[in-house]
Amino acid sequence: MGIVKIDDGLHEEVRRASAVMCRSINAQAEYWMKIGMLAEANPTLTLGEIVRMQFAAAEVRLPDLAAV
Repeated sequence: MGIVKIDDGLHEEVRRASAVMCRSINAQAEYWMKIGMLAEANPTLTLGEIVRMQFAAAEVRLPDLAAV
């Protein structure tokens, strides 16, 4: 584990987003870094596709909203 230096303004955005998403500040920053890394590695995928693939990899069953 290490320390990452980020701009104060970005830190404030991470703090605000973490409150909305019910994550710690560190967990929110880690989430954004992971999603950003996956998006750079897969530029043709949408955010939704990336998130669905991550859920599938973790074997999370998502409800089919079309069936509701």
